Amino acid sequence: MPANALQRLLGKGFSIAACVGLVIGLGILRTPGEIATTVNEPVPYMALWIACGLFVLLSLLVVAELIAMTPRSGGIYALVAHAYGPYPGFLIGWTDWVAACASMALKAVVLLEYVVLLEPRLAPYQTATAVAMSTGFALLQLRGVKVGAGIQQFASTVMGLIMISLAVALFYGFFANGGPVDAAHVAVPLGDPGWAAYGLVVAAVVFTYDGWYAASYFSGEVRSGGRSVAIGSLQAALIVMALYVALNLALILSVPLGALIGHDLALAGALDLVYGAGAGTVVIFMAIFILLAHQNLQYMVASRVLFSLSEDGLGTRRATGVNEKGTPAGAVILTWLLTISLIIVGQFELLLSLVTIFFMAMYVGLVIGVFKLRRQEPVADRPFRAWGFPATGVICTVGWTAVAVFVAITNPDSTLYGGILTVVSVPVYLFLKRHRRLGEVST
Repeated sequence: MPANALQRLLGKGFSIAACVGLVIGLGILRTPGEIATTVNEPVPYMALWIACGLFVLLSLLVVAELIAMTPRSGGIYALVAHAYGPYPGFLIGWTDWVAACASMALKAVVLLEYVVLLEPRLAPYQTATAVAMSTGFALLQLRGVKVGAGIQQFASTVMGLIMISLAVALFYGFFANGGPVDAAHVAVPLGDPGWAAYGLVVAAVVFTYDGWYAASYFSGEVRSGGRSVAIGSLQAALIVMALYVALNLALILSVPLGALIGHDLALAGALDLVYGAGAGTVVIFMAIFILLAHQNLQYMVASRVLFSLSEDGLGTRRATGVNEKGTPAGAVILTWLLTISLIIVGQFELLLSLVTIFFMAMYVGLVIGVFKLRRQEPVADRPFRAWGFPATGVICTVGWTAVAVFVAITNPDSTLYGGILTVVSVPVYLFLKRHRRLGEVST
């Protein structure tokens, strides 16, 4: 094994933990209140969660073929580069790395905002504490891949237990109260919200399931290979869908959905209604734990993207070093530098807005990539074959294209800047490609 190669130190259990850990986030704690603004009837509300969950699961049943036949770490970069070649991989890979760093910066700041709600005296030290926390997780990564993986498997288990405990608490409230609580003020949407509002609701639920591809960031480090990564991803998707459906069922049984409109943490508002003011404070602690877990996982994810880009000559040689414990140390350090810079400067939300359109194109591209490789590599080894293909591929292509078009229309600034960044990326890619070739000739 080359000195700078990532090592196969992870088991199938980590594949499941990575997907569960990246999917479960603040979205499930907040999104119900946003959805209730448009859909506050229990049956269509539940149908929305089930339908979107099944669509994401179907997408994974297709894309799992590409994941299984791409046995290297790097996540979306590795998958796109395999299906479409180096330039599309370069564009998506750098977008993914920057977005992961911006997401960590945002979550670090939000985490400290929640901490300040519990302890207001920490307000003057929010930025410094966020930087210190991010630094701590970077140092944990440098201690070895098994340390980060162990933390993530523990954290994902706890995140699952958080979802179960919230569902149990709401189910218990429903039976104890003999039905849903009577809320003093229940907001009701006025008239037909319009297609845009319904589109936003669908997009919000789909994004709450986002992260189903997380295990692909570590495909080159899972001992049992690509098929194990694909199956672990599917198992994780089923687990998360079951948790989300159970939690939302408990929610609609215990409280009127209209009572959650306007709540920043809808699940906290539900607990306050069921058990009395202040009961929802426990959700703030849960949110803090989830955000901490995301810091660990996203450091692992982002460093693999940068490592793989750099390994292919599309980044920097400083990111290709792997320490004796299997961690891409250079990539972790560079990820840390960008993350803390964004925390200090505070421009992470702008970056996340700019890259939104790229991720919409990515979802469409992953599904189409399966069609492309079926045609170009018909005899290639496929440890996992897409279920129901090509019919399922057509359904997923149409579905993700519709979501992408909707996001492009409703986020014109992101679409415009995405186009500009694409144009700018071409000469950068050509420069890196030429530099890599010169390096190969000189050696």
